[in-house]
Amino acid sequence: MFHSDSLGGWLSHLEAQHPRGQSGIELGLERVAHVLKAMGLSSRLPFPVITVAGTNGKGSSVAMLESVLTAAGHRVGTYTSPHLLRYNERVHLDASPVEDETLIRAFERVEAARGATPLTYFEFGTLAALVVFVEAGVDAAILEVGLGGRLDAVNAVDADAALITHVALDHVEWLGEDREMIGFEKAGVFRPGQVAVIAEAEPPRSVLEHARTLGLAPFRRGEWFQVGQAGDHWTWSSPDHTLTLPLPALAGAHQLDNAAGVIMLLEGLRSRLAWNEGHLREGLRAVRHPGRLQCIRQDGVPVWIDVAHNPAGVEALSHAMAAMPHEGRTLAVFAALADKDALGMARQLAGQVDRWYVAGLEGPRGRTGEALAEKLQSGGLPVAGSWAHPRLAYNAALANARAQDRLLVFGSFLCVADILEHVQSLSAQTSGSA
Repeated sequence: MFHSDSLGGWLSHLEAQHPRGQSGIELGLERVAHVLKAMGLSSRLPFPVITVAGTNGKGSSVAMLESVLTAAGHRVGTYTSPHLLRYNERVHLDASPVEDETLIRAFERVEAARGATPLTYFEFGTLAALVVFVEAGVDAAILEVGLGGRLDAVNAVDADAALITHVALDHVEWLGEDREMIGFEKAGVFRPGQVAVIAEAEPPRSVLEHARTLGLAPFRRGEWFQVGQAGDHWTWSSPDHTLTLPLPALAGAHQLDNAAGVIMLLEGLRSRLAWNEGHLREGLRAVRHPGRLQCIRQDGVPVWIDVAHNPAGVEALSHAMAAMPHEGRTLAVFAALADKDALGMARQLAGQVDRWYVAGLEGPRGRTGEALAEKLQSGGLPVAGSWAHPRLAYNAALANARAQDRLLVFGSFLCVADILEHVQSLSAQTSGSA
């Protein structure tokens, strides 16, 4: 049986278990269910489980749920993916990443239980997160689906409440080529007799039909709850009552749709997880989620960073950027995996971006900067150049930025992670030389 005293050693072991390492995707519940049982656990955990699925908005919705429930005094376990800088970001207790030692103990328990059962990187991590939450005795667990829903490792656990944020085209090679097929996969997180929430006003028909086959009447935005905005406040209303709330700390009008779904889900679980309007206000004000319209300043230049990585996500990003007018140019630092619709993403921002600084990404699903540049140029977009890595494209864009210009970094978690790591390194160098 494998053993390591370091988290890095364990993560290398997890990657080695699958021929495609961390990026390896192999959907199915059998392996996870088998190891779960071997650890003495079942699909019904001893605390309420909230599962969040959707093409876009999952991470932000999870962050809001975590923030509100933590404000209400509950001990919350949160599992998300992927991470930006440290694996520990994936597993939270009490709204903070767990320590290396906690993860190592959980990995050891999974390794001992799995025997000869092969697990992907994501499956191993999912099981370890569940071990952490059970051993910590959390009041609730919030689980973000990795891919799809029906056959995702997270779905080996029965949700007491499930939220579908939004359905759009992404990962079509695994989930299907249209919204109806993808919607069916995501609706697989619903369970009979449990709370089901849809934060989208017009979801695919397949989502509603699958809910009906389970005997569910899901709480859908536009039908069960409404959203409105006026200035620096917004309203959430249902047939029972109306709430007037501060805007979430996460930027962008699309975050109101995410927040609305979160509130509806919390309403559905109120008998098991108590909270009040004060907790809701506190949680929405305090929520933080790096890489989601995050703004930093580098050499006096505002840099907006977002992990939007499909056309629908970039469309929301485009609306958010348009709502923040400025006098100078917008220089985009962009990198996208080979299986992504890069031109479709870029076109969403074509009217706002003045120059494109494109970069390559490594790995099995990677794409070179040159290939990405050719793709954008074929669509008539003004490409300033291509670089091997996002941080090199970022340095070039920053060097060419003039007064009043701004930078926009987006296209992939890998792109954002590389830039954030680079910025942290530059900051550390500056602090060290001060």
